[in-house]
Amino acid sequence: MDEVAAGTGASAPMFGVLDIVLLAGMAGFGIYWVYFRSSSKLQPPPTKGYTMQPTLVAPKANDSSFIAKMKSSGKNIVVFYGSQTGTAEEFALRLVKEAARYGMKALYPADPEECEMEELSKLSEINNSLVIFCMATYGEGDPTDNASAFYEWLKSEEPDLTGVNYAVFGLGNKTYEHFNSMGKFFDKRLEELGATRVVEAGVGDDDGNMEEDFLTWKDTLWPAVLDFFGLEMNLQEISMRQYRLEIPDVPSEKLFTGEIARLRAYQTQRPPFDAKNPFLAQVTAWRELHKGGDRSCMHIELDISNSKLRYDAGDHVAVYPVNDPALVNRFGELLSVDLDTPISLVNIDDQSTKKHPFPCPCTYRTALSHYLDITSNPRTHVLKELAEHTTNFEEKQKLLMMASSSVEGKELYQQWVLQDNRSLLHILEDLPSCKPSLDLVCELLTRLQSRYYSISSSSKLHPETVHITAVLLKYTTPTGRINKGVATTWLASKKPQLDQPPHQIPIFIRKSQFRLPARHQTPIIMIGPGTGVAPFRGFIQERLKMKREGKPVGDTVLFFGCRKKTEDFLYEEEFYEGIQEGLLTLHTAFSRDQPDKKVYVTHLLKEQGDYIWRIISEESGHIYVCGDARNMARDVHDIIVDICSKYGKLSSSEAHAFVKKLETQRRYSADVWS
Repeated sequence: MDEVAAGTGASAPMFGVLDIVLLAGMAGFGIYWVYFRSSSKLQPPPTKGYTMQPTLVAPKANDSSFIAKMKSSGKNIVVFYGSQTGTAEEFALRLVKEAARYGMKALYPADPEECEMEELSKLSEINNSLVIFCMATYGEGDPTDNASAFYEWLKSEEPDLTGVNYAVFGLGNKTYEHFNSMGKFFDKRLEELGATRVVEAGVGDDDGNMEEDFLTWKDTLWPAVLDFFGLEMNLQEISMRQYRLEIPDVPSEKLFTGEIARLRAYQTQRPPFDAKNPFLAQVTAWRELHKGGDRSCMHIELDISNSKLRYDAGDHVAVYPVNDPALVNRFGELLSVDLDTPISLVNIDDQSTKKHPFPCPCTYRTALSHYLDITSNPRTHVLKELAEHTTNFEEKQKLLMMASSSVEGKELYQQWVLQDNRSLLHILEDLPSCKPSLDLVCELLTRLQSRYYSISSSSKLHPETVHITAVLLKYTTPTGRINKGVATTWLASKKPQLDQPPHQIPIFIRKSQFRLPARHQTPIIMIGPGTGVAPFRGFIQERLKMKREGKPVGDTVLFFGCRKKTEDFLYEEEFYEGIQEGLLTLHTAFSRDQPDKKVYVTHLLKEQGDYIWRIISEESGHIYVCGDARNMARDVHDIIVDICSKYGKLSSSEAHAFVKKLETQRRYSADVWS
């Protein structure tokens, strides 16, 4: 009925008055529920001091963008460093501090590994800008680990560096063939890419006096920079402190106790293990290799079975040592400080990514034991800082003279610090009125570096252990003090004891290009006097294993030298085992066993010149040299050149070119140190 009426009769209202009232009430209740009731709930109080930031404020600089940091902080100089042992980084920091004295603003020393180096071309956007590179050469003319990626990019890419102003200081050692190759590369390559050199590149020689080389170059740098930008010399007296001391109120479990990067990393070990996350390897074996005499050479075996670390014969193992506790305690005695006081050194420059000079917070004792190099010779800028805290007039003047660039000052520094081999601790002992604060001392000291050892085992035979061969370093200085090697003294205390838990040593593996030939049939000639024989023990182990498995193995020849056969013939029994099994040909030189003359490995090489020439010229053999770079390695190189000239009938230039080709083909490899 209603449907028919609705469909055919006159139209009627869809809702009545009552319906409308009900719908309006429901809508009003909904609005109240959604907006008013929910807003009546208790809200947390606003953050104290919160203010709305204007939208035009520049965002915080990206940590890896050094250009953004320079623009946001108003700085016009950036100093990059390529450093393996910390020296280049130290020089870079000194340049940053000195820039302020000349009225310029420099960004805290920058690690190219942590920066967007592709931004280098944007440096021209900053007025009166300058980039300085302190670049060390590592190994056989290679970049340091932290500069390798930047080096490869700069070598392979073609960025336009027009308008970029630069200066370079290179660090190297003349005992190495590729002396200062990184400094030379960066200086030349930047110019090729359009950058403008502000001052001639500096060349530092660690075999001579690196500090004097740096000071000489630095004295030319700043006048050249001021002249280049048309600025007047206006030296300012400013604080050279880079860190401020804070005394943290934290529980002991929040203090670093020797870890390299991550707090409690040694309590909860997690792979992968590397330089910033070393593995705690247990000492499974420790034995004395010398059979007599007053010297000591240690053979140490480290367990890596649970680390996932892998190595090849010829690689290096790095050890993080700990300083002698007696030396550490002496700092507390001289400066009247409780070494167990928790501290934190915090960077004054808030733009720096390096907030602390070493892991903080920690105690003074931890810093001096694990993080700071307390035994090396301090550089001149350290002496200048110490002078400010010296009350005796004569003692203060002595420090200031050595910190000056005068001829007399340089000579005094050379004699009193370098030749007399004084550490900062020795200076505090010899100048009793010098009483700096211990936090300043911690800022002035450089970082304690890991020590590298050629691995003396083969992973083919010992996959779960790494072997180290190390001579205990101990000597008397001109002042009558007994100096000891930091790492070897520490390693000497790691003999396993039956009634004690195993000693643990923080380590990581560094890969090397010092490699056996891919083909076992390739003949090899190994030259390694003293502990230079270490990697060759691994080579011999590997080849002996191949021979025992019935595989063809080429000539394996070792030239080894030591003082006396009955005292320091390292691994004698093992090498004779290799001889008896038909693998090894051994040539030995015992320099002090002959009363009338000394015989060295170099003499043996000359005697075997015909054989050596045949191996490298006709049989594509490889030559390996390990040991002292200053004398032995250089002499061996010259002898090999002479052999090529004499037996190959080559001119001097042709012989040098032939040996150079062997090096390029990695058929002449050197693992040397100075």
